[in-house]
Amino acid sequence: MSSSSSLSSRGQTTIPKSVREAAGLSAGDALHFTVLADGTIVVRRKNRSVRDIAIKPPKRRHVRVDQMSR
Repeated sequence: MSSSSSLSSRGQTTIPKSVREAAGLSAGDALHFTVLADGTIVVRRKNRSVRDIAIKPPKRRHVRVDQMSR
C-alpha cells in the first residue's frame, strides 16, 4: 500500500483513510514518532504507557505472630 499527504505551513498533515484503517487509528488516538538513523520515520499508535501495564502487587496485610498458622 502506498499513500501520500502534504504538510501544511503549520506542520500539520492528514493521514490518508487507507493508512488510518490499516493501522486501526481513530480520532483522538495519540501517535508516537521515532526517527531512525537513516532518516526513516516510524509512527506508532500510543495506546498504553508502561505504567498502565505494570503489575501491581497486592496490598500487604499485617498479621500478628499469634494469628499466623503453621
